[in-house]
Amino acid sequence: MTEDMIICRCEEVTYKELAETANKYNCSARELKLRTRAGMGYCGGRTCRNMVDKLAADLTDERQTQITLKYQPPIRPIHFGDLGGGQS
Repeated sequence: MTEDMIICRCEEVTYKELAETANKYNCSARELKLRTRAGMGYCGGRTCRNMVDKLAADLTDERQTQITLKYQPPIRPIHFGDLGGGQS
């Protein structure tokens, strides 16, 4: 993995930024998310949550005693036509 590899596409957080933050603060995945905004973008961490969890565990002294990052799917599915208020 290269340092300039983007882990969180929504917030454009790189591996280097995550690694530096994890090493500096020895933080959990949740704290890493709050300090870097990884997983807080448009997708809500659906694409990067697992990678941020793994990086936090690998780069710090964290042992799965911490609560992992929150994953919240939509409450209920809706049709795109309902969103646009299109004509019936």
